[in-house]
Amino acid sequence: MQEAAGRNRGSLQLRHVDAGSCNGCELEITSMSSPVYDVERFGIRLEASPRHVDGLLVTGPVTRNMADPLRRTFEAVPQPRVVVAVGDCALDCGVFAGAYGVQGSVCDVMPVDLAIPGCPPHPATIISALRGLAGT
Repeated sequence: MQEAAGRNRGSLQLRHVDAGSCNGCELEITSMSSPVYDVERFGIRLEASPRHVDGLLVTGPVTRNMADPLRRTFEAVPQPRVVVAVGDCALDCGVFAGAYGVQGSVCDVMPVDLAIPGCPPHPATIISALRGLAGT
């Protein structure tokens, strides 16, 4: 994480990918942009294009239908890139472990640089972890 913090120099642009979550983590990620948390004041932004970001913010277990699109999105992010797995489902499939439509956790599909546990993790917890990655 120290290496990524030095590389990002106080700014972090991420592409959020929902790989098959229940949307609990998405609610908390959306809350980060609210006036209460205002994540952009730390230089952390969510962007639409994977070609213009520093890494991916992935939520949910990786479903069989999302495994290939997630890999293609990962490949579209310029190197050096980081992958942040948010929530218990992204880390170990959570309550979806063993489900027929689940391929596996995010680390089963690509290397994960930062894991943020919780079901769902609090917006302040996510921001704190991302600030460490951004070096802010």
